[in-house]
Amino acid sequence: MPEFDWLTLLIVIAGVIAVVMPTVGYLTLSERKISAWMQDRFGPNRVGPFGLLQPLADGGKFFLKEAPIPRHVDKLFFLLAPAVSMCTALVALAVVPWGPTAVPPGPVVTDGQPLAAAVQTFDQQQAAYHGTFKGVIMPGLDIGILYVFAIGSLAVYGIILGGWASDNKYSLLGCLRSSAQIISYEIPLGMSVVGVLLFTGSLNLETMIDWQAKNGWFIVYQPLAFLLFMTSVYAECNRLPFDLPEAEQELVGGYLTEYGSLNFGMFMIGEYTHMITTSLLMTVVFCGGWAFFGVENLAADSVIWNGVIKTGIILAKAGFFLVLYQLVRWTIPRFRFDQLMNLAWKVMIPLSILHLLGAMLVRQFDLSNWVLTGYSVALFVAAGVVGVAFGTGPKNTPRRRVLPQELAAR
Repeated sequence: MPEFDWLTLLIVIAGVIAVVMPTVGYLTLSERKISAWMQDRFGPNRVGPFGLLQPLADGGKFFLKEAPIPRHVDKLFFLLAPAVSMCTALVALAVVPWGPTAVPPGPVVTDGQPLAAAVQTFDQQQAAYHGTFKGVIMPGLDIGILYVFAIGSLAVYGIILGGWASDNKYSLLGCLRSSAQIISYEIPLGMSVVGVLLFTGSLNLETMIDWQAKNGWFIVYQPLAFLLFMTSVYAECNRLPFDLPEAEQELVGGYLTEYGSLNFGMFMIGEYTHMITTSLLMTVVFCGGWAFFGVENLAADSVIWNGVIKTGIILAKAGFFLVLYQLVRWTIPRFRFDQLMNLAWKVMIPLSILHLLGAMLVRQFDLSNWVLTGYSVALFVAAGVVGVAFGTGPKNTPRRRVLPQELAAR
């Protein structure tokens, strides 16, 4: 991993946080506006023009409102839980590119040349890499996507701590649901990316963007892997239809039942920040990052304009996925918990294994990437046909209608 310029690093960190935190606030506004539009309502429209100052009012209320702490809770872990949830979401952003990137130099093969010449070549490549600006806080990290998965999975500890420390049966059930859900969906989440790693040969996110800029987007070659990945991150973020840990019809508020004021706000910051991270991740891993059919090269001679265009492309793609998060929330009803588990263990994990097998065969026999596209589509269609043919949906026996004469007889 290359050395850091600490001054530049601190400036980039401050800039990213200064952008992410207001974005989290306005994501709450956009979610309320989109839900209002889908339900034929107005949504927030009183505070500021078109309600644009509503997030500032909500943020002020979080800071000024008294934070309720019930007597029966474990105060240390009760207060620690929202901090863990928020901090892990912010730390996971460190390696996800949000702007122009460069491929970090790999190991130099000597090919019989003197070792000193190989070292000199490597030093030149390192110097060239250091001389470019990278739109990522921690550039050149070889375990980039593994780092995101590892840190992102720690967010469940905040939920478990909050549910357990609340000393509330609804909160405890919510945190247990969350742990089972995240453990289940991390398996297809990780396996859906292994096919990408087979082609790029690296865990580095900047290398993945470079491969797609030269060869095409992975969403085209591996559409099934993208679908599995997107579904899994919805479950990781506890978003509908996977928000079982806080299902209000069953658990009041789940692990959030005892929380209010700023503590509740920190949980929400963690959730929406995780949405931003995963949206950027879907953009980088499957949708080419800053690559967009040659548009990114329109101002290749200007460092500034080239960076602006590439940053705009990545943020636009991530914005699309953020809007999709919110549209899905108000489109698909919540699953039952048994349906949630069945989807992960009986559908997504087998599909991810079969998809990985196809990707391995394509790489082993050096077949065209389009073969994998056809295989992914065929696998998806076959899974749908099997599901319909064997009737693997929920077995809900409808209630028999009670006739009026039966009621009279009673």
